[in-house]
Amino acid sequence: MMRACALAAMALLGCGQALAQDLRVCMAEENAPLSYKAAKEPRGLDAAVAKAIAAEMGRPLRVVFFESEYDRDKTLAQEVNAMLSSGVCELASGYALFASDLGAPGRAEARTPDFEGAKPRRQRPYIPLRRLANTRAYFAAVMGVVTRGPAIRVDTLADLQTLKVGVVTGTLAGTALALYRNGVLREQLVTLSQKEDLLAALEAGRFDAALTSLTRFDAYRLAHRDTRLALAKYLHPLRINMGFVGLESESAALAAGSRVIDRALASGELARWAEQEGVTWIAPELPDVQPPFGLGSLRTD
Repeated sequence: MMRACALAAMALLGCGQALAQDLRVCMAEENAPLSYKAAKEPRGLDAAVAKAIAAEMGRPLRVVFFESEYDRDKTLAQEVNAMLSSGVCELASGYALFASDLGAPGRAEARTPDFEGAKPRRQRPYIPLRRLANTRAYFAAVMGVVTRGPAIRVDTLADLQTLKVGVVTGTLAGTALALYRNGVLREQLVTLSQKEDLLAALEAGRFDAALTSLTRFDAYRLAHRDTRLALAKYLHPLRINMGFVGLESESAALAAGSRVIDRALASGELARWAEQEGVTWIAPELPDVQPPFGLGSLRTD
């Protein structure tokens, strides 16, 4: 009888362990202040939201950091899909919620990117890609003007006409400045290559201001606590909603993610998480899933 009870207890314990399997969430590495590792622990706004989703599901969280890079053969959407479709993770954070990158994949297969525990690239097979679905958006990616100091005031892009402005070639911000009012700012632009650090060059005095993503500025401030750079009042009107994604079959994890984000948006907790992680948080705009934006969105003030 005692042996039978012990076996039953072990069986129950085994069931409990199965129900409490780790919630595996893929996040871009070295992506402060959204997702990065500090003292061997995941940090950033993405990690804070993921922890809340795991708690909602009653499961421990395991973050899988991956290296994201772009070239002509792959995009971030395909890399993320490959990780989800291969079972490396159940959810992925920091995904731009464009309708074109959800649902059916844009190509049939892709390799996973480099991630913790991955085989060398040549040994990694091509993964058949599957349909993706999303949670609610938890923040909006926005571009803002950063200046050499708070004394420089920029309320609109027109205010940049009296300043030297740094741009990185081939970027969204650089395109927006080049197109603004049919090129009125082009004589003010100082062009940098993609290997150069835009904000370090600004701090060094090569130009007076730069248009860049708020998260890039936040990351720079985390790494340079004594910086004199300042965020101006002007924010570009383009908003790109960011959310978590998973395979359509991962309905429980996606639903839990949306519940957590809904509550955190309504209570103000998302804004508090962002402040704690050093993120300049901008609320997402409805609808969560957006159509792709065109050049017209970059010409506006």
